[in-house]
Amino acid sequence: MKRYIGTKIIHAEKMDHFSFLKSKGKVIPNHENMDGYKVKYSDDYESWSPKNVFEESYRPTCAMNFGLAIEALKKGKKVSRSGWNGKHMYIYLQDGTKNVKQARNNHLEELIEKNGSVDINAHIDMKAADGTIVIGWLASQTDILSDDWSIIE
Repeated sequence: MKRYIGTKIIHAEKMDHFSFLKSKGKVIPNHENMDGYKVKYSDDYESWSPKNVFEESYRPTCAMNFGLAIEALKKGKKVSRSGWNGKHMYIYLQDGTKNVKQARNNHLEELIEKNGSVDINAHIDMKAADGTIVIGWLASQTDILSDDWSIIE
Protein backbone atom coordinates (compact mmCIF):
# COMPACT_ATOMS: atom_id res chain seq x y z
CA MET A 1 0.00 0.00 0.00
CA LYS A 2 1.31 3.48 -0.89
CA ARG A 3 1.84 6.22 1.70
CA TYR A 4 0.03 9.56 1.28
CA ILE A 5 0.18 12.96 2.97
CA GLY A 6 -2.47 15.63 2.71
CA THR A 7 -2.85 19.20 3.80
CA LYS A 8 -6.09 21.12 4.18
CA ILE A 9 -7.03 24.27 5.98
CA ILE A 10 -9.99 23.49 8.24
CA HIS A 11 -11.82 24.78 11.29
CA ALA A 12 -12.08 22.50 14.31
CA GLU A 13 -13.00 22.50 17.96
CA LYS A 14 -12.52 19.92 20.71
CA MET A 15 -15.69 17.89 21.06
CA ASP A 16 -16.31 14.37 22.31
CA HIS A 17 -18.08 11.93 20.00
CA PHE A 18 -21.30 11.80 22.04
CA SER A 19 -21.67 15.62 21.93
CA PHE A 20 -21.01 15.64 18.18
CA LEU A 21 -23.66 12.97 17.54
CA LYS A 22 -26.10 14.84 19.81
CA SER A 23 -25.50 18.09 17.85
CA LYS A 24 -26.51 16.19 14.70
CA GLY A 25 -29.65 14.79 16.35
CA LYS A 26 -28.22 11.27 16.49
CA VAL A 27 -28.38 9.93 20.02
CA ILE A 28 -27.14 6.35 20.25
CA PRO A 29 -27.99 4.52 23.50
CA ASN A 30 -25.03 2.92 25.29
CA HIS A 31 -22.60 4.62 22.87
CA GLU A 32 -18.97 4.50 24.03
CA ASN A 33 -17.74 8.10 24.17
CA MET A 34 -14.32 9.22 22.87
CA ASP A 35 -12.40 12.50 22.97
CA GLY A 36 -11.96 14.14 19.59
CA TYR A 37 -12.68 17.11 17.37
CA LYS A 38 -15.61 18.44 15.40
CA VAL A 39 -14.18 19.33 11.96
CA LYS A 40 -15.63 21.84 9.49
CA TYR A 41 -14.25 21.80 5.95
CA SER A 42 -14.13 24.68 3.44
CA ASP A 43 -17.38 23.48 1.80
CA ASP A 44 -19.09 23.62 5.25
CA TYR A 45 -19.21 19.79 5.52
CA GLU A 46 -18.86 18.76 9.17
CA SER A 47 -17.47 15.52 10.56
CA TRP A 48 -15.89 14.20 13.72
CA SER A 49 -12.37 12.86 14.18
CA PRO A 50 -10.86 10.91 17.11
CA LYS A 51 -8.34 12.97 19.09
CA ASN A 52 -5.23 10.93 18.21
CA VAL A 53 -6.06 10.77 14.50
CA PHE A 54 -6.80 14.50 14.36
CA GLU A 55 -3.68 15.58 16.27
CA GLU A 56 -1.44 13.44 14.05
CA SER A 57 -2.92 15.09 10.94
CA TYR A 58 -3.40 18.76 11.83
CA ARG A 59 -1.58 21.58 13.54
CA PRO A 60 -3.03 24.92 14.62
CA THR A 61 -2.52 27.59 11.95
CA CYS A 62 -0.77 29.73 14.58
CA ALA A 63 2.00 27.15 15.13
CA MET A 64 2.92 25.93 11.65
CA ASN A 65 6.29 24.77 10.40
CA PHE A 66 7.78 26.22 7.20
CA GLY A 67 6.44 23.41 5.02
CA LEU A 68 2.88 24.10 6.14
CA ALA A 69 3.47 27.83 5.66
CA ILE A 70 4.48 27.13 2.04
CA GLU A 71 1.32 25.01 1.59
CA ALA A 72 -0.75 27.94 2.91
CA LEU A 73 1.01 30.30 0.45
CA LYS A 74 0.12 27.94 -2.39
CA LYS A 75 -3.53 28.11 -1.26
CA GLY A 76 -3.45 31.91 -1.61
CA LYS A 77 -2.93 32.75 2.08
CA LYS A 78 -0.58 35.33 3.59
CA VAL A 79 1.71 34.01 6.35
CA SER A 80 3.89 35.55 9.04
CA ARG A 81 6.17 34.54 11.89
CA SER A 82 5.58 35.58 15.49
CA GLY A 83 9.39 35.67 15.83
CA TRP A 84 9.80 38.55 13.37
CA ASN A 85 10.68 41.87 15.03
CA GLY A 86 8.61 44.08 12.72
CA LYS A 87 4.87 44.13 13.25
CA HIS A 88 2.43 43.69 10.36
CA MET A 89 5.03 41.89 8.23
CA TYR A 90 3.92 38.97 6.08
CA ILE A 91 4.83 37.06 2.95
CA TYR A 92 2.65 36.01 0.03
CA LEU A 93 2.99 34.11 -3.22
CA GLN A 94 3.06 36.38 -6.27
CA ASP A 95 1.82 34.69 -9.43
CA GLY A 96 4.07 34.65 -12.46
CA THR A 97 3.31 36.58 -15.64
CA LYS A 98 3.75 35.19 -19.14
CA ASN A 99 4.63 37.16 -22.25
CA VAL A 100 5.48 40.52 -20.61
CA LYS A 101 6.07 43.11 -23.34
CA GLN A 102 6.52 46.29 -21.28
CA ALA A 103 8.68 47.03 -18.27
CA ARG A 104 9.81 49.92 -16.08
CA ASN A 105 13.20 48.30 -15.56
CA ASN A 106 16.11 48.92 -17.95
CA HIS A 107 17.33 45.34 -17.77
CA LEU A 108 13.88 43.92 -18.49
CA GLU A 109 13.40 46.42 -21.32
CA GLU A 110 16.64 45.14 -22.90
CA LEU A 111 15.47 41.52 -22.60
CA ILE A 112 12.07 42.38 -24.07
CA GLU A 113 13.71 44.25 -26.95
CA LYS A 114 16.02 41.29 -27.61
CA ASN A 115 13.41 38.49 -27.21
CA GLY A 116 10.09 40.20 -27.90
CA SER A 117 8.81 39.39 -24.37
CA VAL A 118 9.83 37.83 -21.06
CA ASP A 119 8.15 35.47 -18.61
CA ILE A 120 8.29 36.39 -14.92
CA ASN A 121 8.19 33.33 -12.65
CA ALA A 122 6.02 33.05 -9.54
CA HIS A 123 7.89 34.15 -6.42
CA ILE A 124 7.42 35.01 -2.75
CA ASP A 125 7.22 38.69 -1.82
CA MET A 126 7.12 40.31 1.63
CA LYS A 127 5.23 43.25 3.04
CA ALA A 128 7.82 44.82 5.31
CA ALA A 129 7.14 46.58 8.63
CA ASP A 130 7.50 50.00 6.97
CA GLY A 131 4.80 49.13 4.41
CA THR A 132 7.18 48.58 1.49
CA ILE A 133 7.18 45.42 -0.61
CA VAL A 134 10.29 43.25 -0.82
CA ILE A 135 10.30 41.53 -4.21
CA GLY A 136 11.74 38.01 -4.14
CA TRP A 137 11.90 37.42 -0.35
CA LEU A 138 14.26 34.65 0.76
CA ALA A 139 13.88 32.62 3.94
CA SER A 140 16.70 32.46 6.47
CA GLN A 141 17.63 29.18 8.13
CA THR A 142 15.86 30.46 11.25
CA ASP A 143 12.69 31.04 9.20
CA ILE A 144 12.90 27.56 7.67
CA LEU A 145 13.39 25.79 11.02
CA SER A 146 10.79 27.78 13.00
CA ASP A 147 7.42 26.46 14.14
CA ASP A 148 5.86 29.88 14.76
CA TRP A 149 4.37 30.51 11.32
CA SER A 150 0.72 31.60 11.18
CA ILE A 151 -1.87 32.46 8.55
CA ILE A 152 -2.77 36.14 8.36
CA GLU A 153 -6.47 36.77 7.70
